[in-house]
Amino acid sequence: MKAGVRALGVAESYSGQTSTVAGVVVRADRTVDGFVFGTCTVGGTDATRTVETLFQRLDREDVRYLLIAGIAPAWFNVLDLHELGDAVDRPVISVTFEDSDGLAGAIRDAFDDEDARRRLSTYRAQPGRRPVSVGTETVYVRAVGVGNEEAADVVRAFTPEGGRPEPLRVARLAARAVESFRTDR
Repeated sequence: MKAGVRALGVAESYSGQTSTVAGVVVRADRTVDGFVFGTCTVGGTDATRTVETLFQRLDREDVRYLLIAGIAPAWFNVLDLHELGDAVDRPVISVTFEDSDGLAGAIRDAFDDEDARRRLSTYRAQPGRRPVSVGTETVYVRAVGVGNEEAADVVRAFTPEGGRPEPLRVARLAARAVESFRTDR
């Protein structure tokens, strides 16, 4: 991948009713090239719209990929990757870092019937997770707007070491710092 290819990484951090969502533009050569921040509701259903808004506010035509940490940020605020792909007109790649049997049981346990049904409907409509080897680590990838092999190549290209792609690593650090600043005041 060329060094100047850019990805927007999105991650979140929460400690109360509102989650800080950070977007970080990172080039494939690991150069950080922009930040954008927003919020979504912990336990809500607004994460997809929040990510769409971050991308629009960033207004960067040079961003080729949208990488997102997870599928259900801010306590099961389930993302709709298909809707995001349509909204940003870019490939969307969700990366998780642990093997699991999925979130369906946890969603059913955490929410009453209607809230659980709505979240499960969105969750089940997403592409399945595929394991991707990155060095000695394995991450789990869902992708829309790009084939599985290209999604794996993108994840590997943006992961210099360890198992966390650089756009997601920096976005997580930024979200935690902003969340700490917001809540410590």
